Amino acid sequence: MIENLIEFCARNRLIVFLLVFGAATAGLWAMKNTPIDALPDLSDTQVIIYASWAGRSPDLVEDQITYPIVSALLSAPNVTVVRGLSDFGSSYVYVLFKEGTDIYWARSRVLEYMNQLSGKLPDGVAPQLGPDATAVGWVFQYALVDESGQQSLASLRSFQDWYLRYWLAAVDGVAEVASVGGFVRQYQINLDPTKVLAYKLNLNEILDKIRMSNLDVGGRVMEFSGVEYMIRGRGYIESTADIEKIAVGVNAHGTPILLRDVASVRLGPDMRRGLAELNGQGETVGGVVIMRFGEDAMEVINRVKAKIKEIEPSLA
Repeated sequence: MIENLIEFCARNRLIVFLLVFGAATAGLWAMKNTPIDALPDLSDTQVIIYASWAGRSPDLVEDQITYPIVSALLSAPNVTVVRGLSDFGSSYVYVLFKEGTDIYWARSRVLEYMNQLSGKLPDGVAPQLGPDATAVGWVFQYALVDESGQQSLASLRSFQDWYLRYWLAAVDGVAEVASVGGFVRQYQINLDPTKVLAYKLNLNEILDKIRMSNLDVGGRVMEFSGVEYMIRGRGYIESTADIEKIAVGVNAHGTPILLRDVASVRLGPDMRRGLAELNGQGETVGGVVIMRFGEDAMEVINRVKAKIKEIEPSLA
């Protein structure tokens, strides 16, 4: 058989040359286009549903949120497994579909079946889908380091949350950019129970007045000398002083009771459940780039690096 093969190759050199050239071309194409990934994505098609119900215990979250969501999705087409996880104030539901199911078709079916829960969940609970990514979509991580020492962890986290994460989220192939580390700034109002009781106020009234005082409202148009003027009320809170001046009630003489009379207002950090540390040098702020389902990890990483290079002047 080997003699016949050698004789065929000797007599048909053009055919052999074409076959070798074609195989070499196919090999070069495969070498250039084959995805390079340290952890190939072999996971099932999965859709994650998250819902928050602050301050509630896991058993209550399980009964009121997780169980209804799981029950509604059990009959969805091509679903193989539905897993629910209830935590303190949070509910997670993992829906796994049959192999080969299109991720966006699966997400559409989940949204369709979630519509059946309208009015059946507690007030204020709005379930939302997780990013269109997989468990191995963590492809890039970065840290913000202030070598000048002029920026605090709070300011770095604010820059990450309000600017950098959105710049990177716009990169093709990126599903989500998650922030880690630092301090999330928030306005903190600490009520004095003794003063609240003395002024005969209650917590719900104070909360309603604060919400009503953080709002822009529009008015009608007024015309003077042939010129129209748009009227609007600007009421968004911009500082702690604005919060302190909010009227939460009136006393017996009709004098407004300001929030600063019954509480102290400050700008402080949100409660943290963890931190980010870099090379033993202390705390830092960073982000995790999650790749979209079905994308090439190396290409997404190169795009993210190119975007960081593009916005580098803004990071100085």
